[in-house]
Amino acid sequence: MKQFALKASLATAGLAVALAVNPVAAQVSDDVVRMGVLTDMSSLYADINGPGAVVAAKMAIEDYGGTVLGKKIELITGDVQNKPDVAVSTAGQWFDVDKVDVILGTSSSAASLATSSVAAEKNKIFIATDPVSSDFTGKACTATTVHWVHDTAALANVLGAAVVKSGGKSWFFLTADYAFGHALERDVTGIVTANGGTVVGSVRHPLNTSDFSSFLLQGQSSKAQIIGLANAGGDTINAIKQAAEFGIGQGGQHLAGLLVFISDVHSIGLKLAQGLKLTDSFYWDLNDGTRAFAKRWSAQMNGRMPTSIQAGYYSSITHYLNAIKATGTDETGKVMAWMKANPTDDALFGKGYIRKDGRKIHEMHLFEVKKPEESKGPWDYYKLIRDIPGEEAFRPMDKGGCPLVK
Repeated sequence: MKQFALKASLATAGLAVALAVNPVAAQVSDDVVRMGVLTDMSSLYADINGPGAVVAAKMAIEDYGGTVLGKKIELITGDVQNKPDVAVSTAGQWFDVDKVDVILGTSSSAASLATSSVAAEKNKIFIATDPVSSDFTGKACTATTVHWVHDTAALANVLGAAVVKSGGKSWFFLTADYAFGHALERDVTGIVTANGGTVVGSVRHPLNTSDFSSFLLQGQSSKAQIIGLANAGGDTINAIKQAAEFGIGQGGQHLAGLLVFISDVHSIGLKLAQGLKLTDSFYWDLNDGTRAFAKRWSAQMNGRMPTSIQAGYYSSITHYLNAIKATGTDETGKVMAWMKANPTDDALFGKGYIRKDGRKIHEMHLFEVKKPEESKGPWDYYKLIRDIPGEEAFRPMDKGGCPLVK
């Protein structure tokens, strides 16, 4: 009996050593960690996320050595076309048939909300790098979704408040007519009125609008001091360019680009964009870490510079892989629990953490677009006004209405 006990003890010890050396061999599904990037590859948001998001994702995987726990990391990509039905069908295919462990994306808020619902139903992780609606950590929050880069509440808290406090008391909104635009108008309206301002009207335009003339004329006739652009990407670019053609600004009105990316400023040009205030969570020229990442990314993107969303892919994938490495598994519950329990810290967004409602908290920044004569070269577009702590920028967790925190 003693000999048997000794053998059993040695066997147990051997198993413990084996697990310590390779703790997850049997716990990574299909022996592959498979990630899916589902984003806008060809439409109005392609410069914001799109092919550049795929490049950032590949960089994160390469920097991790291409494997985690000795298992290969695979990446598949798809074009969501900003359509919720495409998001639903693709997410279902990827999770059920292609055995994808996590989806990142998925462009517009409407499409991303659809992906989030599918992920929750199938108990899979969705990292919402692309969308901006604060509903992801509000009424539509789920236990398997993380909202990574920024949201409409933070944009309102930082930029909306700054514009009102600088004298922009009366507002008129040009709003993209879908989930993101509605959420941005709602959140900025709340901040404007809370700071003593008023909203005199709004008009909603279809997604991917080429002609803003009728919408801009309504904003001009409102006599509001601020015409707030509750849209993004190509819509923001077209609205700003056409506003200049209509002479908006010469009559004393000002545009507030409520979600502006560096790719937008590049398309608009400093002559038209100069003086525009904006808020973002990342800028390529912010510090040595952001510059190093941007230089590598730019070399694969014809000299362009990354947006905050594209940087978000790199940052979020790194944290996700760290979770798998630490927990010894790609099982959704354990990975998500680790991601929320452990702080984030990378060169792109600095120190941060993920709240119970799925909101990733990190520092935000208020910028002003430089005048042409202030720019020292290509993509040198922003000057920093101030940094805003994440707890100040993002909506308090108990104010969003997320069922997970009631």
